[in-house]
Amino acid sequence: MGISLALSAILYNVFLLPLNLVTGGTQGIATITKHVYDIDPALMIFLLSAACAVFSLLYVGVERTAGTLVASVAYPLLVKITSPLATMLPMDTTDMLLLVLFAGVISGIANGLMYKTGYSNGGFPVVSQVLYEKKQISIAKSSLFINVSIVLAGSFFFGSTNTMYAIIFLYINNIVLDKVLLGISNNKAFYIITSEEAKIKEYIIKSLNHNITTFEVKGGFLEKKRNVMLTVIPSREYYRVASGIKEIDKDAFFVVTDSYQVEGAK
Repeated sequence: MGISLALSAILYNVFLLPLNLVTGGTQGIATITKHVYDIDPALMIFLLSAACAVFSLLYVGVERTAGTLVASVAYPLLVKITSPLATMLPMDTTDMLLLVLFAGVISGIANGLMYKTGYSNGGFPVVSQVLYEKKQISIAKSSLFINVSIVLAGSFFFGSTNTMYAIIFLYINNIVLDKVLLGISNNKAFYIITSEEAKIKEYIIKSLNHNITTFEVKGGFLEKKRNVMLTVIPSREYYRVASGIKEIDKDAFFVVTDSYQVEGAK
């Protein structure tokens, strides 16, 4: 986690802050407040992350918030420590697109490695997690709403061109992040055991327009017979399927594997 947080902090100080790229999250707000009020970005990131951590403590408890508490202190501290790099490594902005593409790749790698360990750099993802657990609001939807709002606020202060670069950055970041987390296969196979079989089947077939196969298995310990549902979906829809299953049945058991070749599916 430490290396990923340090890499994210360096990326913010060397690329995002000097280029005035508002890409959402606490970093995006810190970039705006630095421009408007000259507030130290590290301080703003810490205050926002601390507020989100307190919110998480109140609603999901200490155990679930432990990783967030560490990141809420470590990440802004690393942003402060690495801030001199902005003057030591000045970027030539004559080719903004190249800088944005490079930053997006590095960001995707750093975030992917961090999420693989089960941590994040704190901030608003914690709010999305709480909203999902307490109000059943999709993490993807709440995260999208929060980050789009911040990016749009950035367009007001830095103009539409910078906003377009920020969108390119986010697009590249998400592509690389998915590859780090999900691998390079184009498809994922879901094996699902659930008490809400009819609802999940309807969700996958009618809402996502994917086919599903059901077969019977027997447990090795209790030897209880259960149905397993199998569906193969494009990797880009992984989060949509996974979050949809958990929304329908939070106790559902499912296994996801890479699927490198799919033939004959209708």
